[in-house]
Amino acid sequence: MTRFVRLADADQLPVWRRPVSLLFLTALSMPVAFYAWYALLNNFVIEAAHFDGADIGLLHTVREIPGFLAIGVIAIIIFVREQVLGLISLCLLGVATAFTAWFPSLGGLLFLTLLSSIGFHYYETVNQSLQLQWLPKERAPQVLGWLMGAASATTLVVFILIVVMWEPLNLSYNVVFMTAGGVTAVVALFALFAYPQFEAPHPQLKTMVLRRRYWLYYALQFMSGARRQIFMVFAGFMMVERFGFEVHELTSLYLINLVINMVVAPFLGRAVGYFGERRVLICEYVGLALVFTLYGGVYWFGWGVILAATLYVIDHILFGLALALKTYFQKIADPGDIAPTAAVAFTINHIAAVFLPVLLGLLWVVSPSAVFALAAGMALVSLGLALMIPRHPEPGHETIFSRMLTAEPAE
Repeated sequence: MTRFVRLADADQLPVWRRPVSLLFLTALSMPVAFYAWYALLNNFVIEAAHFDGADIGLLHTVREIPGFLAIGVIAIIIFVREQVLGLISLCLLGVATAFTAWFPSLGGLLFLTLLSSIGFHYYETVNQSLQLQWLPKERAPQVLGWLMGAASATTLVVFILIVVMWEPLNLSYNVVFMTAGGVTAVVALFALFAYPQFEAPHPQLKTMVLRRRYWLYYALQFMSGARRQIFMVFAGFMMVERFGFEVHELTSLYLINLVINMVVAPFLGRAVGYFGERRVLICEYVGLALVFTLYGGVYWFGWGVILAATLYVIDHILFGLALALKTYFQKIADPGDIAPTAAVAFTINHIAAVFLPVLLGLLWVVSPSAVFALAAGMALVSLGLALMIPRHPEPGHETIFSRMLTAEPAE
């Protein structure tokens, strides 16, 4: 029988059954399936399915469609609790990942990618909502940093196992996909039945929420989604296509990212708490503009693999600062808006993601450097938006312009 526990009473439960423990458990399990898939994807599609830049762009466009449709979460949570939906979605991610190698063709990979993406994006939408509902504002930046560090630790283990065991054990793509996907699915099912249903103090609206005062958050989410696609789709693809990285070499690069991220992530959370969202996001976007410009230099000036790999690592660290976007919204949001706005924001974040990969895949065939130049421009647009965040955001003071304008009733 399902047990319901108020968030205020959760401290009476054993430590491993508390809400924060559940957040850590899912943060540890999701990367097993997702990053095993991510680590092998570029090599698998080139070796087994003979993809070119246009094909990989199409695959990532399909992968982002469920993110664009994340607004559907609002309709689902009318009938299914957020916590249950998140764990079922996590299980779907695991199952779909497990069967990826069974379909080494464009059509098969598009279908499996769509299924795993539904699981990933619906899990992430709900997970972000639950994080902001379950974590108190004063502790949220630091705990989010620790959650990011925990996810990095799991990803580190996944990558180490692939690097260490891939060649000596002559692993196949199928073995890795099946093992990683199976682990994530089993953990999700365990969490579904082992944890009580936690009742947050503020009931969530179950209708679409679009508020004028959140416009800056929406704009930052849109630009974040556009920039992220270029990193996710083309940075790793460049390492394989231009420099001939093999599976264990590309995964070694991911390992370096993860080791650094494990150390840095908790400090990123503390930095947001100390310096504020405005300064942290400004730092992120200035850094990303420089990194993407230098990526273009790899093609313009023929720079070597060491610089490209270094840029890849810096790129990854800077994206970790995006947790400031979550806490910015937590500070300006009405408590009941968190779940529906998380879904809306995920959809906004993926508007560009639906069409950019396939279009930029076509541009990549003509000029890879132009793709990175475009990304640098996107980072500068984000920088302009970040400058509009106030030092101390709160309801009624969402942007630097809020107090200059005539006060209007809250929407």
